[in-house]
Amino acid sequence: MNHSPRNSPRNSPKTARVIDVHAHAVLIETMGAAGEYGPEIGGTPQGQPWFRVGSYRLDGVRYVGSPFMDPELRLKRMDEAGIDYQVLSPNPLTYFHFIPSVDAIRYCRTHNDALAQVVAPRAGRLGALAALPMQDVAAACEELRRAVTELGMLGAQIGTDMPHRLDDPKMDALYETCVALNVPLFIHPGPAGIDGPPGDPSLKQFDLDVVVGFAAQEVLAICTLVYGGVLDRHRQLDLCLSHGGGAMGYLFGRMKRAVKKRPWVPEALKPEGALEERLQRIWYDNHLNHDPSLDLLTSLIGTDRLVYGTNFAGWDAPDVGDGHEPAPKLAENARRLLRLDQ
Repeated sequence: MNHSPRNSPRNSPKTARVIDVHAHAVLIETMGAAGEYGPEIGGTPQGQPWFRVGSYRLDGVRYVGSPFMDPELRLKRMDEAGIDYQVLSPNPLTYFHFIPSVDAIRYCRTHNDALAQVVAPRAGRLGALAALPMQDVAAACEELRRAVTELGMLGAQIGTDMPHRLDDPKMDALYETCVALNVPLFIHPGPAGIDGPPGDPSLKQFDLDVVVGFAAQEVLAICTLVYGGVLDRHRQLDLCLSHGGGAMGYLFGRMKRAVKKRPWVPEALKPEGALEERLQRIWYDNHLNHDPSLDLLTSLIGTDRLVYGTNFAGWDAPDVGDGHEPAPKLAENARRLLRLDQ
């Protein structure tokens, strides 16, 4: 994928041809900001890096000296990958949705202040999504307002799991705040059990918590939002799910069958096409790593709410030079989702 020089008009969110909405940041200023829960970064005597969150430790992933932590190296790699503008979001390992509120609030404020300092001098290339303390929805609303109105952030990103479900009435205040501020809410899983209840033990080998677990959490989130009436209560809310909604494309038939057959189905979902209409109001990034999987997704939801995502610098990011330059429409979609054209 070729990229124009840095002084090109493409290096502006309003004119960028390639906008990546799925890119996580790790910030040195946040180390220890959640107290005993960390995060903490270090290395073994043999030089192997590690990253700790509470009792969870990630081994072998190098953050220091990588695009995750070095914004100038990030820009260089973006140029190599042909990405004009990128939206930086919280590291899914550090949502801290289950720790004590006081620690989560302190961490999120520290994170958002630090991330704003990264993107502000590079506003033509980088934007940001806020971290929110979701165990305290009122505090999350307050932090979202601060992040958008004072720090210039484009919205927020939360995990799929927290002490309350996505369709819990407690969450309505956050959804209403997003609509009032006219910003989207991104939803991206974290590894199950990292700072909350333990996840399925079968996911603890072969990186299955990420390879398979994320896809399951994403489709569970979609079902909870749709079956739980969130999209009906908040018709102006823009929600974006990572990884093409996980397994949603494959499981649509069973989701549809449930609407027709199960006794708990709300009346609003019973008319023909009602499920499809709600799924088509959700936004999805296209980071599925498999073109036929993406074709299946778009056969169900179309392309008007599809955006480009890479998990930039992550293990599953696209290879540079793989010939998959995203269609210009995906950048136009991203501008609508992120209000970059306003």
